[in-house]
Amino acid sequence: MIRILIADDHSIWRQGLTLILEKSPEIKVVASCANGIETLSWLRNNQCDAALVDLAMPVMNGIELLKRLREEHPKLPVLILSNYPADQYAVRLFKSGAAGYLNKECAPLDVLSAVRCVIGGKRYISPAVAELLADEVSLPDEKLPHKNLSDREYQVFLLIASGKHLTEIADTLKLSVKTIGTYRSRILEKTQLLNNADMMRYAIENHLI
Repeated sequence: MIRILIADDHSIWRQGLTLILEKSPEIKVVASCANGIETLSWLRNNQCDAALVDLAMPVMNGIELLKRLREEHPKLPVLILSNYPADQYAVRLFKSGAAGYLNKECAPLDVLSAVRCVIGGKRYISPAVAELLADEVSLPDEKLPHKNLSDREYQVFLLIASGKHLTEIADTLKLSVKTIGTYRSRILEKTQLLNNADMMRYAIENHLI
């Protein structure tokens, strides 16, 4: 029996994913968690064979949870689920130790294939992600400025570049406006961009949004 943990802040999505997975007789969803803190708490006293983790969750998002899982449960395969296009996060998440990346618009069969793949000790790499990884390898050693950003800085950068106000970003990430402002300052310094409009232009030119 393959034991699966689902971490997603939307109960409807967790229920739907459970129905998809448990159509396969060898799969059982043993935990349904609404955020990263609940996930870590459950894993301290229980075990599973793989975790399906939403990228955008309150309290502790998928990026932070992935890092904690790599530290506390290094052998646990983690599949990341997201509404974001693969080119925004996939490569960064694979480098952080994700076993696979799935867009939430994928077919149910893709979810089952991904679970079976990572349970078998492999990484699940869709054709779109494979192309991104190939591009990453073929790029020259000189990095684009946004690749020097930390995961949190990159997350804030994408939200700003998408036209979100600092207060909206603070509410989304459950952080203070002052903290988001500090991240914005770091982003501008690291990328040598001047303002929000520059960030938006840069993100569009580099196909990040």
